[in-house]
Amino acid sequence: MQPISLAMTAALGRFLKAEVPEIGLGIIVEAHDPVASLSIAHATGADFVRLKVFVGQAMTAQGPKTGMGAQALAFRNALGRDDIAILADVHDRTAVPMSAETPEFAAEWAQKTGADGLILTGADWADSLARIRRARETGIKRPILLGGSVTSGNVGEALSAADGVIVSTALMRKDAPAGDVLRWDIDLCRRFMDAARAGRG
Repeated sequence: MQPISLAMTAALGRFLKAEVPEIGLGIIVEAHDPVASLSIAHATGADFVRLKVFVGQAMTAQGPKTGMGAQALAFRNALGRDDIAILADVHDRTAVPMSAETPEFAAEWAQKTGADGLILTGADWADSLARIRRARETGIKRPILLGGSVTSGNVGEALSAADGVIVSTALMRKDAPAGDVLRWDIDLCRRFMDAARAGRG
């Protein structure tokens, strides 16, 4: 991660925590760099980081990446910040695994390596739910988040299978111009949260 990006992200994170201290803040950086993510979280007081290619190997648009789990855990321990949770993607849909292990086997790897929570995302909605089911059957005890294709229409079903969800696109303004940093639609966010609460109920 470039130093300027690291500094800007840390500054924004500190601002958010100062303005809304009760917010649960997470850090994800595009670079395959657990040290950068955890450093930003440490500096900002963030609650968690999201790390992709935590175990195994995967081919990404930027080239091959190797599991960063051991490095992440060692650096978090060096910081003395076990309170920063690590959410680990397992066979993220934006990459192609370079080895033959099943998603549920990779989930076991991630759990044993030390991830605090797992993010499972299949090729489509049905595949995502199937991966979560198989992971549970395998004996995964860590919280599982469903990582894609969640909307206000299916969040109830998602929360019946997973402990939480990650959502972005479904909450964005359809008319947001390119480069607009305020892309989220407040009404869509409210409707989504109403549906999520109803689903939890």
